Amino acid sequence: MCRWIAYLGKPTYINDFLYDGPRSLCAQAQQSHKAKLGVHGDGGGLGWYGDHKCPGLYRNAGPAWADPNLRELTSQVKAKLFFAHVRASTGAPNTFVNCHPFRTNHWLFMHNGQIGEFNKVQRLFQQTLCDKSYAALQGTTDSELMFAMLVNNGLFEDVKTAIRTTMRSITSVCAEHGIVEAFRATFSVTNGEQIWAVRWSSDAYAPSLYKRDLGGDILLASEPLDGEVQNWQEIPPNSLVCLSRDADQNTTIDSEILFDEEKQYVRAV
Repeated sequence: MCRWIAYLGKPTYINDFLYDGPRSLCAQAQQSHKAKLGVHGDGGGLGWYGDHKCPGLYRNAGPAWADPNLRELTSQVKAKLFFAHVRASTGAPNTFVNCHPFRTNHWLFMHNGQIGEFNKVQRLFQQTLCDKSYAALQGTTDSELMFAMLVNNGLFEDVKTAIRTTMRSITSVCAEHGIVEAFRATFSVTNGEQIWAVRWSSDAYAPSLYKRDLGGDILLASEPLDGEVQNWQEIPPNSLVCLSRDADQNTTIDSEILFDEEKQYVRAV
């Protein structure tokens, strides 16, 4: 499992969230309070939007807390929207192409979770991709393949439909092939203007996700970045949330149930 954060708001220095405080993202990489795995040392990455439509991307296969280049970069870069991720591998090799975020055109994607028994269905999912989406794959993770499936299912045109189509497809194929290990997906995707995030699982153990209002700016995180837990709101399982900026440049968050028919996971946000 992994830890990640997503921010949308006024331009801010990224290192404030990666290094400041005993529960910053890099602190969580060494000792998580919410994850099944306490240490997340299988790589880290950063994606950010500045003055250009296409985001910057930095990934490294080493532990994020021991990466001096990441510390230098984030101490200088301000961003209005950024993704940051620390990885604990569920099986794929520890190489930089398997580190999040993943980028296609001006879109970014990152994920915490797993497709259960991925090795048994990986090829089946690859076969659903068009040639362009398949050729764009660089690594071997279920996360990157999920991103490719989202793109293949129309992410650029209709985000919510692409998410629902992709997750139904994964769930259906796993069921058809007798996969009993859970499909868990707490992930985020962005086009540089809005952020969509999902917290979902095929069982009752969806990887955690929290949000915090920072005075008009919004931060999403796998777990709170500080000890002020009263200021963090847990996103319920089976939820799809969308962050966007209004006319006054305040960040707003809308949420809805991901699949209405799956009553066992439906809870109001």
